[in-house]
Amino acid sequence: MSTAIVSIGLANPGKPIAQSSIASFMQKAHQLDELEARKLSFLYRKSGISSRHSVLSDFEKSDQEDFTFFPKSKDFEPFPSTKARMEVFRKTAPELCRDAVTNCLAKTETKPEEITHLILVSCTGMVAPGVELELMKLLDLDDAVERYCIHFMGCYAGFTGLKLADKIVKAEPAAKVMLVSVELCTLHFQKEYVEDNILANSLFGDGAAAALVMNSDSGLKIHSYLSQVLREGEEDMAWGIGDFGFEMRLSKYIPSLLDQGIGKLKADFEERFQLSSVDNFAIHPGGKQILNKVQEAFGLSESVNAHAMRVLDQFGNMSSATILFVLERMLHDDEIQGKILSMGFGPGLTLETLLLDKS
Repeated sequence: MSTAIVSIGLANPGKPIAQSSIASFMQKAHQLDELEARKLSFLYRKSGISSRHSVLSDFEKSDQEDFTFFPKSKDFEPFPSTKARMEVFRKTAPELCRDAVTNCLAKTETKPEEITHLILVSCTGMVAPGVELELMKLLDLDDAVERYCIHFMGCYAGFTGLKLADKIVKAEPAAKVMLVSVELCTLHFQKEYVEDNILANSLFGDGAAAALVMNSDSGLKIHSYLSQVLREGEEDMAWGIGDFGFEMRLSKYIPSLLDQGIGKLKADFEERFQLSSVDNFAIHPGGKQILNKVQEAFGLSESVNAHAMRVLDQFGNMSSATILFVLERMLHDDEIQGKILSMGFGPGLTLETLLLDKS
């Protein structure tokens, strides 16, 4: 037996919201004229996303008078504070996590009381006592369960959580580790009409994923991992706490930077992962262009991104939870066998890689 991801459960708030509906909301929020509104609609149509989920229902409402979170005023003032956004996170994140864990365990013979370690990952909300404590209460877990929190690392944090789970299982072979990622990205919509906000608002959605990691002969076995920082992209992807939510710096140059960075790191990948023996790729769908650039950098066919593209299309970029949505699809795809090289990207510019084995 070896450390493996034996089951993954998923959860999203509410019903899917059409990308076109979110575009209409953003046009009003940014107070765009007809020309700029058309440009924004074009960007949303070309995003590779057809729908996303949000804990906020305002994004799908055509009449501003029906808003329940954002102001009803034309200029969206007073704009919701970080405190107001964190209050929504505090109220909604635990139950979304519970749904993901329940879905995960329903696919196994493991009961909640058998969980020995709990890892919570989120970069879109923080509260103490934490979401993980409320989740333990909702699942009726023993208060002695070991718990860890990984915050504010960004889209690659799911990889960090999986590596931590692997190290726990290696240290304690009988451990059953529940990794839970919850990201409520849409809480942090920014209305200033600048490039960073335009790109972020067009991509991010809300979701949670839970992965059971333990010693097993089945599932996605964790083989090895590699972390690198592409310093030349340090200013192009960043995440900070502002007065009106968390603020993202997201440059349009990120796909090109990743392309260059992966090119430089190919020798390291080959030495560590023996790429000729890798049968499948699981790339974090940070955006359509990112998927295309990674595919091109490795000289791969479009088919390697089929699952990632589907997740992007249905859910958008859900930050750290997204890679687990991709791996869940691959776990249940009978046509996928052998080694899987998974990659994710985030602030830094950080590149995380994880080699899995499905056999």
